[in-house]
Amino acid sequence: MTDNHERTLVLLKPDAVQRGLIGEILSRFERKGLKIVGLKMIELDDALLATHYAHIVGRPFYPRLVEFMQSTPVVGICLEGLDCVRVVRDQLVGNITNSRNDAAGTIRGDYGMSTQSNIIHASESVNAAQEEVPRFFDDDDLFRYDRILDACLYAPDER
Repeated sequence: MTDNHERTLVLLKPDAVQRGLIGEILSRFERKGLKIVGLKMIELDDALLATHYAHIVGRPFYPRLVEFMQSTPVVGICLEGLDCVRVVRDQLVGNITNSRNDAAGTIRGDYGMSTQSNIIHASESVNAAQEEVPRFFDDDDLFRYDRILDACLYAPDER
């Protein structure tokens, strides 16, 4: 990873898995030019969910969220690119939790109709991404590699 590139975490939630949207969503990230540096299916345990959702553990809907997030494995994705966190969250995923209110053209806006079943999680900030990526990926799960495509996507000083 170059100094000016970021990494971010994306989780494809059980509704994306059940609806067969994994490939379609992955292709959106690839078509944008983001590099997939980590990809795996994960069964989420109580401890991991309590850490990831620490900010809402005490809320009345939390048990329902845990049940939902444990209903199937989720797909963990680590993406890399210039301004990756902002591009993924604001442009591709959408940043409204209630997905029926998100903009058409975003992943949530195109596929979601719910607050809980909103298809996808994406790190909301660079700091959040720096905490979340290691929560779901060990160093051995992440790859560093050069892509010929980067010469078409970035100016020389952006690579």
